[in-house]
Amino acid sequence: MHRRRFLLGGTATAASWLVVSKATTNTPPPMFASFVSNPELPTLLPADQWPGTPVDANGKFVNHEFPYVNRFSTVVKYWLQPNPQRAEKEADPFQLPVEKTAAFLHSSEDVIVWLGHASFFIRLGGRTFLLDPVLGNLPAFGRRLAELPLAPTALTGIDYILLSHAHYDHCDKPSLVQLYAQNPQVQFLTGLGMKQLLTSWLPGAAVQVAGWYQQYRTEAALRVTFLPSRHWSNRTPWDKNETLWGAFVLQAGGRQVYFGGDSGYGSHFRDAGRLFPGLDVAIIGAGAYAPRWIMAPNHQDPAHAVRAFHDTGAKVLVPMHYGTFNLSGEPRGEPPRLLQAARDTRQLQGELRLLAVGESLTFTR
Repeated sequence: MHRRRFLLGGTATAASWLVVSKATTNTPPPMFASFVSNPELPTLLPADQWPGTPVDANGKFVNHEFPYVNRFSTVVKYWLQPNPQRAEKEADPFQLPVEKTAAFLHSSEDVIVWLGHASFFIRLGGRTFLLDPVLGNLPAFGRRLAELPLAPTALTGIDYILLSHAHYDHCDKPSLVQLYAQNPQVQFLTGLGMKQLLTSWLPGAAVQVAGWYQQYRTEAALRVTFLPSRHWSNRTPWDKNETLWGAFVLQAGGRQVYFGGDSGYGSHFRDAGRLFPGLDVAIIGAGAYAPRWIMAPNHQDPAHAVRAFHDTGAKVLVPMHYGTFNLSGEPRGEPPRLLQAARDTRQLQGELRLLAVGESLTFTR
């Protein structure tokens, strides 16, 4: 991991602030101690515009626009406060529809298939991807509320597994162990700091880690880029922000797909649209957002998801991160209802695809 060292509060830190992004609030810039990257990977932006992914004086990764620390006292406050939407949530009959099928595995067409929560199967230009695959239940979060559309044993012949960050609902050890056993040739693409974790679970696995705005080394017909998101990361109470979080852009076969990972709203969505004009699809989180006082820095509500979609300039919005696990205070069916209302009142400019789990989105051109 390559580091560029700057004095705390120095002019270099201030100069690097917002060279890519312009803050959407009056929050002062965080004081970065240094900037890191993977020296083996190319960076999309020149060094005078992007010195690298910021870290603080303790070597912890920092959001480049909205610094955030998830404090234990905040979590305790969240668990002790009553949910104002509890009665509404308990009365909500919504259930994610599930199409039980593995047919998409046997096709050659470019396709996006939702596997629930933030898990997707994508085929582009003849290459197959799994994004943040979680194939079963989650410890501490309970059982799945929407079935997987196929048997996990059917997921073979996968070329790449992309992991946006280390949180349990995106980086599930049992799922990854099974997938690696079934796909020993698969390559893992993820953020800085993740290689040690993954290789401890998956000895011999091919893992590439990237900083923000870096491109992974793949075959010439494919480009995968790691971009910022507004979030944080950990596996235990003692490893906060030791591994990086982020988003991906996949480019192959004349298509471009943005996958936003976990994120609160920020100008990084607009930057993605500027760097990758003409995005075909933006997969953006629109769930696990209530109550807003704790969730807003890390997860978007439907209104912010729509705003983020517009910022990317993508043609099609595929919302995710709702209906599969019980992670927050809003009713399960509230995200799709609010997104449908935004579409029906023409607040959403573009195509909205509320996928069933297992449903295939194919490209029109």
